[in-house]
Amino acid sequence: MTSFTDLVKARRSANKFDPSVTISPQELDDMFNLVKFAPSAFNLQHAHYVPVIDPTKKEQVHEAAFKQYKVLTSSAVIAVLGDLEAYNNVGPINEGLLSLGVIDHREFEETVSSVTDMYESRGDTFKRDEAIRNASLSAMLFMLIAKDRGWDTCPMIGFDPEALRKVLNIPDRYVPAMLITIGKEDTGRQRPRGYRKPVAEFVTYDGFN
Repeated sequence: MTSFTDLVKARRSANKFDPSVTISPQELDDMFNLVKFAPSAFNLQHAHYVPVIDPTKKEQVHEAAFKQYKVLTSSAVIAVLGDLEAYNNVGPINEGLLSLGVIDHREFEETVSSVTDMYESRGDTFKRDEAIRNASLSAMLFMLIAKDRGWDTCPMIGFDPEALRKVLNIPDRYVPAMLITIGKEDTGRQRPRGYRKPVAEFVTYDGFN
């Protein structure tokens, strides 16, 4: 079994895939069944995934992604969306805890009220930031799960959000956070891993002077 440390070191962004390899909805669903354990603010689970397997639809996503070759050769390309209205689910999400007696009615009402007030009082920018932030947390876990199961991935921000919205008929409540291509990497011309900063260059203890 691969250790988590080895898994983290082995995961890298794949720029070219073996186009002969396919992936089934069941395989993806098995991964999404683990992704649901990703952390999210107030357990609102902002992330929503739109896997694209159909070749015709994938060609349209390829166009929206500025014709990047990795989209065409991938087994699937997945749109990762963030839900701008996720806070509206705070009640239903906490009803289970209420019914089990983990929280009482007062705690339930206070949770619903405080979360709703936070999102509505801080406005659209906060809602967008939260949608993308929490979708990104989920997406990183998805890529680690995929690697653990032998799949390679690449997160992508190189796409036209409005074109993607039209291709996938994405409702206004969702903001595209990224695309993830998934498949088996064609390592024939794999580049060396890019430079990584030493810890001292990206970690500052106790704040900046």
